[in-house]
Amino acid sequence: MDPTIEGISARYWHRLDDGRIQCDVCPRYCRLHEGQRGLCFVRARQGDRMVLTTYGRSSGFCIDPIEKKPLNHFLPGTPVLSFGTAGCNLTCKFCQNWDISKARDSDRLQQRAGPEAIAEAAVQSGCRSVAFTYNDPVIFLEYAVDVAQACRARGIKTVAVSAGYIAPEPRIEFFRHMDAANIDLKGFTEGFYKNLCSGKLGAVLETLEYLKHETSVWFEITTLLIPGQNDSAAEIEAECNWVLERLGPDVPLHFTAFHPDWKMMDTPPTPPATLRMARRIAMESGLRYVYTGNIHDPAGQSTYCHGCGSVLIGRDGYDLTAWNLSGGVCAACGTPCAGVFDAAPGTWGRRRLPLRLEAAA
Repeated sequence: MDPTIEGISARYWHRLDDGRIQCDVCPRYCRLHEGQRGLCFVRARQGDRMVLTTYGRSSGFCIDPIEKKPLNHFLPGTPVLSFGTAGCNLTCKFCQNWDISKARDSDRLQQRAGPEAIAEAAVQSGCRSVAFTYNDPVIFLEYAVDVAQACRARGIKTVAVSAGYIAPEPRIEFFRHMDAANIDLKGFTEGFYKNLCSGKLGAVLETLEYLKHETSVWFEITTLLIPGQNDSAAEIEAECNWVLERLGPDVPLHFTAFHPDWKMMDTPPTPPATLRMARRIAMESGLRYVYTGNIHDPAGQSTYCHGCGSVLIGRDGYDLTAWNLSGGVCAACGTPCAGVFDAAPGTWGRRRLPLRLEAAA
């Protein structure tokens, strides 16, 4: 047995006839001998059971604007308490948070906080929601679910920022406890997922359809456009057509700019023109709410009424510059805007406030 492995009992695994145990949380279905860890590194075999090694441990807490997740139609302008752990169940060569997602669980986890402490911190700091982000909450499912339950009891919403790479059974439990999600649809070909992420596109599409048709979770989609990899007009059009046909016109879609990182330092940044092209293709396909990200583009980051074309929510980066919603409908023509809105927007703006949280797990 690896003496460094310790953690709480994990769910979603079973024993195999050959003596190994199989993790059933994600489509990798890692099969482990004694002392081995899954590809995510944080789910491990300890004796004759599976454990989660990062329960109650975080790489840090920060209060962010909800638009940073990005979520443009979920409580705009409000602050969200964000945190992550370590590890990931994909191996994206372009990872923009690689220092956390590729870290070994003991490298970056310097803060300990249990579910009740996190919920209390959200209340005390005036956050409307808590986000599981920076690395994928699928791999720390038990911790995320417990935090979500504690938050719900205190009137705090929860947000999952995820690649959606999760198996069918745990997917039901995980999203039952979430109020909103942003799903990274990293590309729209199996080749992209296989070669750059060592994953499968089909599993992510299943998660998106599940969210739309089987849950009440508000969700938005983000695609990071990488020059020469997933930014062709044909692939963007295919993705947009799939979203329209399988999810409908009201699911917001964010196209964001890549910057050289991790194992793709030689790939150039995404030109702003590529993001604007993608937004144009998406709008022409019939999607109503399409945004550009990681560039300065107020026109491409604002929300417009699909009935009369009026600006509903003006944005400049993470700052709100206009608000023309009344009861969730256009103040000019009365057309509903899809989303979860308060009567008035929040005023958090673009601030990012690190928060020190210390409590027993």
